Order: sequence, then C-alpha cells, then structure tokens
Amino acid sequence: MDVEKVERKEVAVDDDGRVRTGTVWTATTHAITAVIGSGVLALPWSVAQMGWVLGPIALVGCAYITYYTAVLLCDCYRTPDPVHGKRNYTYMDVVRSCLGPRDVVVCGIAQYAILWGAMVGYTITTATSIMSVVRTNCHHYKGENASCGASGTMYMVLFGLAEVVLSQCPSLEGVTLISVVAAVMSFTYSFVGLFLSAAKVASHGAAHGTLLGVRVGAGGVTASTKAWHFLQALGNIAFAYTYSMLLIEIQDTVKSPPSENVTMKRASLYGIGVTTVFYVSIGCVGYAAFGNAAPGNVLTGFLEPFWLVDIANVAVVIHLVGAYQVYAQPVFACYEKWLASRWPESAFFHREYAVPLGGGRAVRFTLCKLVLRTAFVAVTTVVSLVLPFFNAVLGLLGAVAFWPLTVYFPVTMYMAQAKVQRGSRKWVALQALNVGALVVSLLAAVGSVADMVQRLRHVTIFQTQL
Repeated sequence: MDVEKVERKEVAVDDDGRVRTGTVWTATTHAITAVIGSGVLALPWSVAQMGWVLGPIALVGCAYITYYTAVLLCDCYRTPDPVHGKRNYTYMDVVRSCLGPRDVVVCGIAQYAILWGAMVGYTITTATSIMSVVRTNCHHYKGENASCGASGTMYMVLFGLAEVVLSQCPSLEGVTLISVVAAVMSFTYSFVGLFLSAAKVASHGAAHGTLLGVRVGAGGVTASTKAWHFLQALGNIAFAYTYSMLLIEIQDTVKSPPSENVTMKRASLYGIGVTTVFYVSIGCVGYAAFGNAAPGNVLTGFLEPFWLVDIANVAVVIHLVGAYQVYAQPVFACYEKWLASRWPESAFFHREYAVPLGGGRAVRFTLCKLVLRTAFVAVTTVVSLVLPFFNAVLGLLGAVAFWPLTVYFPVTMYMAQAKVQRGSRKWVALQALNVGALVVSLLAAVGSVADMVQRLRHVTIFQTQL
C-alpha cells in the first residue's frame, strides 16, 4: 500500500518520466541488507569444513569475484552507452538488451528461483531464531539439562503474516527505511556473534581448528561426508555473496547526477567491502572458537549470557523481515508488469483504490497487489513449512545461481556492450573466470544435493526443530 500526502512538492523527474530519490547511501544499505543475510552465522561451519588454509581463501575469493562482476554489471544498466543509453529496469532487461531474447528465459528462471528460494530460507531461519530465544531462556531459568524443545510452525505463520503487510509497499524504493533498519540489525547480530566467539577464544587462550578442517577417520568423519560437506560449504559461501541479481533493481532507484553507474559502483564497493569484513571476521573467529565442532548456526553454540544471545537472535528476525522484502519486491514487479501488459484494460490490475487516513494522507492500493502478493507470501510460507531445512537448500540454490547470475551473464553482457575483441588478453581472462566459476558451481551443487538426500530421509513435514 502506498501511503502518501495528497499535496506533493515539486520533484525532479528523470529522462523516463519517473522520480528517483536514491543515493549512494540508500543503495549501500540496500546492498548490505541483500548481501548480509543469516548465512553469515553459518560461515564458521563452512570454514570448519575447509580449514585455515582454504576457508579464508574461499571467503575473500568469492568477495572479489562478486565485486568485480558487479562493477561490470553497473555499466550495463544503460545500453548501449553506460551513461546516456537506454535504461534497463531489471536484470532480465539488461540480458535482453545485451544478449537478446534467447538468454532471457534461462536468466529469469535462475534469478527468480534464487530470490524465491531465499524467501523460503528466510522464513525458516526466522522461525529457528525465535525458537533459539525460547530455548536459551528455558535453559537459563530451568537449567542446562531441562527439556526445552519447541516447534517453529507457529513462528513461521506469524512471520508470513507480517510479510503480507509489508509486501503491500509499492516498490523497492518504498522499503528503504526497512532496509536501513535491517542493515543495522545485520551489524548487531554479526557483532554479537563476533564478540561471543572472540570471548570464547580468549577464555581458552588458544585458537582451535586445523589447516585442512574437519578430520577424516577416527574421531572425525568419513571421506565421503568430508567431501560432500566441503562442497556444500563452497555453495554456502557462494550463496552468502548473492548480490548481482539484485544490483540492477537497486541501481534503478538511484537518482542522477552523478551517473547511475558511478554511484552504484561506489555503493557496491562499500556494501561488499563491509560484507567481506564481517564474513572473514565471523568465519575465522567463530572457527577459532569452536574448531572443527563449529555449529551450523554460530549463535546456537552459546547459552550465556542469555540476554545477549537473545538480542542477537531478535536482530536476526528483524533483519530478515527487511531482507525478505528486498528479495520479494523484484519478484512482485516481474509478474505484476507481465500481468498488467497482458490485460491492459482490467480494473483488477490498474484501478487504484484510496482509503483516507485523515490529515491529508491516504492508503492507495490495487486489488492485484492486495490479492496476488498476499497469495504469493502465503504459498512461500506453506513451502517453508513443508521443507523445514535451510542450509542444504540454499547451498544448492547458491551453487546453481552463482555461475550464471554472478559470473556468466555479467561477464558476457559486459563483453558484448564494451565490444571486447575475441582472443584478446581481456577476453581470455574473462572466459577463464567463466569456466572456473562454472566448475565451482557444479562441484558445490553435487555436494548440496548429496546433503539434501541425506536430510530428506529424516525430515518431518510441518515441523521445524533446532
């Protein structure tokens, strides 16, 4: 729903007739909110699968690849000229302009699958965070040996209801304040996780862990489990840096001058830079605290001080409330645009209703947004209840989406727009990046599928447990 004043002040109108108010700072908050998700809490586990050598290398390597390809993608927002060319409003619009319609279908499937998959995962993670608060308080007041089990079904439903309300925001620009709050929350739980891990390292006076991570054999895991978890950790780290697929939508909120690509490159540098600092810090310090026994969610490894652990988990919930909308709004915009063009005369899609609130303000909405967005969130919530596990699913989604969305399409579109000469050094380097990312994605997908098969043997539908 769009809450706005009846009398509007004069505002600057862009070359396409739209009004954009975004700056480098609003774009940075959107980027941080989109990139830093609950996956940051699983990074100590991912580093534990790789060890002190390959873990940090994977974290920094994925960050650099994400930033480099984001810079290439920023220049494709306008085509054929990055400053004065025609605007592309979505990631798929860029693919259509630079590569043609044949690549649009593949791109759309990959992009919106990963967006929707993240929404499912965030629903599950929110429930587990609330359950963690309940469990921590139970152990604090009743003792460590008390039975403190809880089901996350009710919490998923409540989270879904909250997202139904927030989904009525008209566009990504309408959730800027939500993104600011969510970015602050991501700092909060990241700092708490980092502080608790550092305190644990200081308490035992030494850093745990090994050069190659979880051991194979006696006292460790089987060779096959080691291999699957190592590959899944690659997928988790790749998913943790998911950003490129949202870049164009975020860039489309930025005003000019300066040119949109200049502003978005700065926002990408700041956003990915902040993200990398958090990821490397939490991944390595968390691994130093727990060693090869690092839990899947680092916050679940702490019971005291219970109030600080509770604050961190509540911050996770608040952050995911905002991050959910950053991922959902492009999905809404996609199908609403298609439906509106398919039925241009339908009042269901085009007629706007207004409910006066008094004081010169009104709530404006269309039946399309009210009904379809509510239904979409409801379906997402039901799927989350049916599939009550997070890491394996998102590891697979990250593996599948990393190569096409983060590397292949940005690199290929940039080469097409910049007319990079075939066979030149730059062309060879970019193609090598393409092939390397494809191999990593395939390996990570294999590991994630193997873990999913194992988890499905023990899953209970409509029941989420810590």
